[in-house]
Amino acid sequence: MEKFIQVKNVRKVYRMGDERVVALDNVSLDINKGEFVCFLGTSGSGKSTFLNMVAGLEKPTKGEIWIGKVPIHKLDEKRVTLFRQKNIGFIFQAYHLIPSMTALENVSLPLALRGIPKSKREPMAKKALELVGLKGYDARRPSQMSGGQQQRVGIARALVGKPKILFADEPTGNLDSHTTKEVMDLISSQVKMNGQTLILVTHDRSIAEYADKIVTISDGNIISVEDRTHNEEIIEKE
Repeated sequence: MEKFIQVKNVRKVYRMGDERVVALDNVSLDINKGEFVCFLGTSGSGKSTFLNMVAGLEKPTKGEIWIGKVPIHKLDEKRVTLFRQKNIGFIFQAYHLIPSMTALENVSLPLALRGIPKSKREPMAKKALELVGLKGYDARRPSQMSGGQQQRVGIARALVGKPKILFADEPTGNLDSHTTKEVMDLISSQVKMNGQTLILVTHDRSIAEYADKIVTISDGNIISVEDRTHNEEIIEKE
């Protein structure tokens, strides 16, 4: 498989007064194009920090992050924002829908930010809502939908621009077990169908079981990498 994302010796240190907190400690990892990679770990393990580094939301203290031939760690705020708009979609635990907007408007928002005219973006948003099972929900606002329906809108918003990479941060954290399965089945089937790369972080092993590769992280270090497509352990640390 083609290497798509390369993380090389990334270290992230936060300063809190006189204290230094090491969130990532010289982490290296390759992620292939079209791969579903799950970062599994408890709160404070470093998994969300890793996601933020690769998405360009935070800069590493040291190390390199490449997406294709693009050095994410070197991009200024303007260039990394443009890169995200064109190439990245996000699915959040708390949905992050805009309450005053309809489902259609929420899904259309990434397209509007890319300058796509309304005449083109609305049909694209309608199709995305249909793909996640929300045909006929165009005019509903978040307050008129269940948690599972709101997350489906969030997934449609992430998918509508056909980004090369999807990041999902505890996407089922606010959902019951039945809805969790529905949402994970939807996310995994869509990314496989579209050939997208998905990086998901969770503390739940049952969610991790959907992934092609499970990366267990603790105290800012990668403890193990399990390649489930070949049923083998790539890395295992004591």
